[in-house]
Amino acid sequence: MSEIKYQQCKRCVMDTTTSYIHFDETGICNFCTHYKIKLQKSVFDFSIEERGKKLNLLLNKIKKQGEGKDYDCILGISGGMDSSYLCILAKEWGLRPLVVHFDNGWNSDLAVTNINSILNKLGFELYTHVINWEQFKDLQLAYFKASVLDIEVPNDQLIFAALYKVAKEKGIKNIISGNNIYTEEILPYDWAFHHKFDLTNLNNIHKKFGTRDLKNFPTLSLKDRLSYKSQGIEMHTVFEYIDYNHNEIKRRLAEEFNYTFYECKHFESIFTRFYQGYILPKKWNIDKRKAHLSCLIMANFVTRSEAISELALPTYAIEKQMEDKTYVAKKWDLTEEEFDNIMNQAPVSHDIYGYDEMPFLAKISKKIELIYKYQILKRLGLLKR
Repeated sequence: MSEIKYQQCKRCVMDTTTSYIHFDETGICNFCTHYKIKLQKSVFDFSIEERGKKLNLLLNKIKKQGEGKDYDCILGISGGMDSSYLCILAKEWGLRPLVVHFDNGWNSDLAVTNINSILNKLGFELYTHVINWEQFKDLQLAYFKASVLDIEVPNDQLIFAALYKVAKEKGIKNIISGNNIYTEEILPYDWAFHHKFDLTNLNNIHKKFGTRDLKNFPTLSLKDRLSYKSQGIEMHTVFEYIDYNHNEIKRRLAEEFNYTFYECKHFESIFTRFYQGYILPKKWNIDKRKAHLSCLIMANFVTRSEAISELALPTYAIEKQMEDKTYVAKKWDLTEEEFDNIMNQAPVSHDIYGYDEMPFLAKISKKIELIYKYQILKRLGLLKR
């Protein structure tokens, strides 16, 4: 089989380091084309007035369902830019959120400082959900030992599981999320595990490589999600309803809240910084900055030349990467030699551990992937008759 020739999109900075990329005759890729179509359908097909009406309907519903309670919604905060700005919006919208932070043992000092700066000024109460570190470490380490791609699955699943769990305990019906269509829409299928909330995959990986009982761990399987929905607990994204301006938000956070920014998106967590900045590039040849920067290019918040200049730099300072490597290995009770040996193991697909929460999901998972590819090729006019 001939080697794939390297190619980079002429509009964004996505390239052939993902096998799911396709280019039209002008050199424009499917990812930025999809981004443009998705934002058009989700956001720009509606005027700011229409989006404002939808937002007001949602806000009125949240406030009504929260009447007579201490809080009318749950709001998750990581210390990152999106969740921090969401707190500001919640204050301006007159919401009364219980702000929940998921402490998995990997908080950076800067994230803690940013969270405190935001909440102290806004006057919101912080509820910190602290996970059992020994159990969480065992689960994370199981994923690392399995040599699968998405070591962030335990964190991503448990964050949302914790939000739903707290909402149920407090009798709160609405959760507002900082997921951001403007800055997160581009993500290749082969750069993450797209069954993040599948409990079967998680349990099978842990069963083979873990050593501790995960009893009392919050979960968010399909069964859990259906159960929460039947109880009227809903999660809402809101950024598609506003006139989102990335650079103006950065200015407000810095000037009004003394907020300090991180090197890259999601770097408020020490582990996520190390995973995205060291493990993914070295073991999987994946640089997620390409996806993040491509979103910003398409939204006209950075230029393509600025993005290319940023990608020419290390993911973050090499010296800091080495410090993080030592820190992560020690926190996982590994020697650096043991860490390197696992890093050097061949990558393994999540698929071998299954993800059939329900039998029909297992049967159609491959079909979904084929349909995804088909739609890309059709949109770009690359299908042969």
